[in-house]
Amino acid sequence: MIWFIPAILTAVAVASQDAWIKKWFSHLSPVEMFVLPLVFSLPLTLLTLAFVPVPTLDGVFYASFIISLPLNAVPFILYMKAIRRSPLSLTLPYLAFTPVFMIPTGYLFLGELPDIWGMMGIATVCTGGYVLNIDVRHWSVLEPLRSVFRETGSWIMLIVSFIFGFSSVVGKLAILHSSVMFFQMSFFATLSITLLLIFGIAGKLNFAALFAHPGKGVIAGVLLYLHLLFHGIAIAMTKAAYMISIKRMSILVGVIYGGFFFAEENIVIRFLGSLLMFAGAVIILIAGE
Repeated sequence: MIWFIPAILTAVAVASQDAWIKKWFSHLSPVEMFVLPLVFSLPLTLLTLAFVPVPTLDGVFYASFIISLPLNAVPFILYMKAIRRSPLSLTLPYLAFTPVFMIPTGYLFLGELPDIWGMMGIATVCTGGYVLNIDVRHWSVLEPLRSVFRETGSWIMLIVSFIFGFSSVVGKLAILHSSVMFFQMSFFATLSITLLLIFGIAGKLNFAALFAHPGKGVIAGVLLYLHLLFHGIAIAMTKAAYMISIKRMSILVGVIYGGFFFAEENIVIRFLGSLLMFAGAVIILIAGE
């Protein structure tokens, strides 16, 4: 059960970072919205890395590390584009489908396959994601699915969910062939520096805009640091699909943020869907015992 605690903390950190970035940095481009928390988390990741022992590394680690760079950079940029263009409560729910995509990838790369209770829990979480998109004013069985194609942020986030189905599994593979702290800190430090160089040289970054509000940027960096720290700890302790299902409880927190801070509509239905997702999380918790 102990893995459930860092998984939930990951969910809170993710939702808080999303809301913070949307609130204060939506005027930036999706690339800048993605790079900003990386920049401000870089001192923390480098400082932590200085105290982390270097484990014995093999070819699997290096291959997983390299593959993880584009598998994280691309979906996170799309992620920022989605939350920038659409309400949190209409984009974040589609992340609930990541554990479904992870069932085949987890089995292929890690030899992990959820048992019947785990499958039921994942299915319940996905059902909650469906309920979140019900609009009582235009009700039909297929309406929540059709909304994917009408709302730009929704279909973008579904693509993100699919890619995360690979990146989370490949990331865990790298952790299993190194250590939690070493991979998480070295990977995100490398990702931060690489993207700063690539997008900086390409002229995609307005550094004056990135550092215009350093206090708010530091908070974004700390939230990302907590996200990657808790994520690494949790996913190393249980099946990847289980951990990501709990991490997707960030949707519930995000819906609450959407109602309180952004006055988004249809919050009652979306909150009920979130509660259904919570029920799925409880089933997964029991299955993970």
